[in-house]
Amino acid sequence: MTSRVLVALRIDAPPTRVFDAFTGEIGDWWRPNTLFQPGRRRDGRLSVEPGVDGRLLQTHADGEVEEIGRILTWDPPHRLALTWRPTSFAPDQQTEVHVRFDPVDEGTRVQVEHLGWDTIPAEHVARHGFPLFVFQQRLAEWWQDLLGGLAEDV
Repeated sequence: MTSRVLVALRIDAPPTRVFDAFTGEIGDWWRPNTLFQPGRRRDGRLSVEPGVDGRLLQTHADGEVEEIGRILTWDPPHRLALTWRPTSFAPDQQTEVHVRFDPVDEGTRVQVEHLGWDTIPAEHVARHGFPLFVFQQRLAEWWQDLLGGLAEDV
C-alpha cells in the first residue's frame, strides 16, 4: 500500500478521552457522506468492537449489520489501526486506516492516515472514477470533516 491520505487535528481533550470517543462514540460523531459510503445503505450507525480483531460495524434501523473493517492494532490511548472495506469491495480488496493520538500541551493531536487506495481501480464505485490524486484530495477533506465532528463530540 503506497498511496496515503494524511490529516491531523488538535483536540482540546486528553488522549484517553479522545481515543474513547473515537472508538466508543463513533456513532455519535461520524458524519454520513454521500460520496464515501461504507455500507450498501445510508441509514446505518457505526460502532467499534474493542480489541485486536474487533470489528467496525454499521448497524441499520432494521437490525441488518454490515462489517466494514477489522481492528489490526488496539493500543489505547495511543494508536488504532483497522482495515477499511466498504461493502462494495471484492473479498481481496481492502484499505487501512491508522490513527494516532499524541498528547500536545493540554490536548491531543489526532492523526489519521488512510492507506491503499492505489490498489482500488479508478472505475470502482468507491473511487467514483476519480484519478487517484483527486480522489485522495476529496478523501482528505472528508476525514478532516470527520475529525471536526470528533472534536465537537469530545
